[in-house]
Amino acid sequence: MIEDDPRLSALVVEYLAASGYQVITAATATLGLQAAASGKFDALILDLMLPDVDGLEVCRRLRAGETKGLPILMLTARGDATDRVVGLEMGADDYLPKPFEPRELLARLRAILRRTASGTASANHSDSDNAKRHHTSNGSDAPSDILRFGRLEIDRGAREVRLDGNICDLTSHQFVLLRTLAENAGRVLTREFLMESATGESLDAFDRSIDVHVSRVRATIEDDPKQPRRILTVRGAGYVFARQQS
Repeated sequence: MIEDDPRLSALVVEYLAASGYQVITAATATLGLQAAASGKFDALILDLMLPDVDGLEVCRRLRAGETKGLPILMLTARGDATDRVVGLEMGADDYLPKPFEPRELLARLRAILRRTASGTASANHSDSDNAKRHHTSNGSDAPSDILRFGRLEIDRGAREVRLDGNICDLTSHQFVLLRTLAENAGRVLTREFLMESATGESLDAFDRSIDVHVSRVRATIEDDPKQPRRILTVRGAGYVFARQQS
């Protein structure tokens, strides 16, 4: 946990320890980045306002380095739309406005860790049989963990996305979002459905964070994010993943 408020840090450490979590704290971004570089952590709780480097820059550095897959729960002082959107755009997996209930922090942390560990999400995979299939060495059909759409590959087992063989940098939320769209290729999925699938939460009436996630995924997998050909917007309905791709 990177947090410069010692009282809040102590509270979080005590509360999470009671639920079986070991928490290491750092009061500055510099110390936190040094600790994160060890690669021994399962998740990061990151305050937005830090004395040396702000949390958004910390998030950017982590996503650009060897720790790019580390789940990040960002703490914001206000929790307004700007904080949330910018945090998500920088690669945070979730955010929690201050002040917060320790129980909600624990619930969100558990949700991030659960998605990272197992890749489970409350999505309806009824159309997953439409996924590409491969032949085993004895010639029998077996379902593949890899979804292939032209130059794009989605490896569900390894939780990796590759474009032209190069690994795409996606957060856990964004991977689940893309996987859900791809498993339902050709079907229009509502924002509500995608929000529930990617985060396990309901979509508030004015919450556009799912659009931010889609924008980030497009920036990673589309040749021209401004004219997407893989993830298409269906005005007034949601998004659809194109079946035929080059």
